[in-house]
Amino acid sequence: QVQLAESGGGLVQAGGALRLSCSDSGSIFSTNAIAWYRHIPGRQRELVACITSDGSTHYIGSAKGRFAISRDNAKSMVFLQMNNLKPEDTAVYYCHSDRSCFLDPPLARGTGYWGQGTRVTVSP
Repeated sequence: QVQLAESGGGLVQAGGALRLSCSDSGSIFSTNAIAWYRHIPGRQRELVACITSDGSTHYIGSAKGRFAISRDNAKSMVFLQMNNLKPEDTAVYYCHSDRSCFLDPPLARGTGYWGQGTRVTVSP
């Protein structure tokens, strides 16, 4: 059983930074890809970044150059360091565990496991 739990969201001013954390209490963490998605009202849940089981990273769109995803398999945790945040980054961010990083299209699909989400609000 995979249970994901996100933390680290909050309110930050534009230009600030946040570090999101995702913990996984299941037994397949080290063999799965872990991704961060976000949901902005009115839009589909979209991929932000993904890290494979061997540590390869992928970033989508505006996350490139500003966000960094990393994982600590020993602690069954994944992190998303978000720098230079912008108001358009405001969303609920979700941790997702699946057998691979699904990049095309970079949208949520009906596989894998999801956390409950953590809200990020970036003020102008």
